[in-house]
Amino acid sequence: MERDDELAEKREIGTRTYLIADVEPLDVDGVRTVAVGTALWFIAFVALLPFYGPLADHGRTWWLWTCLAGFGLGLCGYEYCRRRRAAHEASQAG
Repeated sequence: MERDDELAEKREIGTRTYLIADVEPLDVDGVRTVAVGTALWFIAFVALLPFYGPLADHGRTWWLWTCLAGFGLGLCGYEYCRRRRAAHEASQAG
């Protein structure tokens, strides 16, 4: 497969030459990523609930509360990313 080096911008840093492709950046706002992570923390919390007794016997109830904290912080992060996306869309529209 041939590369078309004429279309790419060349940058030299030290002894290396880098080719920089002329592509648009991905439109990633983080909302989906944070939502999936938050859901995974909640699933882990629910999955650990039936094992509360054994966790308590071994002094590992912090696993359960870590999942709950991850879920709560994920909700805060989701709201932040959602508001940031809305503000960005509003600035692009007007």
